[in-house]
Amino acid sequence: MGEQSSGDGEKTGKTVKRVAAKKAVPAKKAAPVKKAVPVKRAAKKAAPAEKATKAAAPAEKAAAKPAARESRTALVRRARRIDRELAEVYPYAHPELDFENPFQLLVATVLSAQTTDLRVNQTTPALFAAYPTPEDLAAADPEAVEEILRPCGFFRAKTRSVIGLSRALIEDFGGEVPGRLEDLVKLPGVGRKTAFVVLGNAFGRPGITVDTHFQRLVRRWRWTDETDPDKIEAAVGALFPKSDWTDLSHHVIWHGRRICHARKPACGACPIAPLCPAYGEGETDPEKAQKLLKYEKGGFPGQRLKPPQAYLDAGGKAAPPLGAA
Repeated sequence: MGEQSSGDGEKTGKTVKRVAAKKAVPAKKAAPVKKAVPVKRAAKKAAPAEKATKAAAPAEKAAAKPAARESRTALVRRARRIDRELAEVYPYAHPELDFENPFQLLVATVLSAQTTDLRVNQTTPALFAAYPTPEDLAAADPEAVEEILRPCGFFRAKTRSVIGLSRALIEDFGGEVPGRLEDLVKLPGVGRKTAFVVLGNAFGRPGITVDTHFQRLVRRWRWTDETDPDKIEAAVGALFPKSDWTDLSHHVIWHGRRICHARKPACGACPIAPLCPAYGEGETDPEKAQKLLKYEKGGFPGQRLKPPQAYLDAGGKAAPPLGAA
């Protein structure tokens, strides 16, 4: 009995300990470890302040962005001012192809594709001496014409074009160069660019000549973002009076050939630098930029050895070199 009681006592003692242990559990649950939760919640409440900081970030980025997009009115004013400035630098800008009549200008312009006007001017005297009229060129031996046009490059294709357009002039227009855009573009080798050169300079009818120089410069000046020549023509034409289109084309093309080159624009020697959004794409040091200028036959920008006689008769004077007093 006593041993049994002793065992019961041990069991009882163990039971008491277990009960005590169980009773101690709430104390563990009540441990203040999880009381830190409100602190975390407080940290979460502080999050809006962080969000506010992040929300302010776009404002900082916006401040670093360029000025707001130019208004239409401002664009028109800047574009026209650029043209006025260029008109002072190139007072007698005109097509740099030598010609005496619409037929010669038409042929010379077709030949100028993928070559320089200077090279064409070196070639056309022999061509027009041998074939002065559309009738003569239409009846020419293709091989003989090819030999004359060889220095212009792509001479076989150009031979086909000039002989083909000569025949078309005889068959469709009585041997005369038509003075309408829709007629000119029907001729072999003649597109809108060539047609506008002829219309503007042989017939005095306004047109915009979108060549490689014109495309490059009007995009640098942000007159348009278009890349298609027809769309560029429409976009730029809308910025100017129609009466300005032909001279505008000459000013832009002359500037592109002499100063605003494709690879190394002479920004430091550019007379319209303050108006150009692309200033800095080329050499900005004035002395280094001067060395990048391209002159025609050793002259100055805006000068030729033989200015148009009409310009001289009207009292015109050669443009001074850039930087001259």
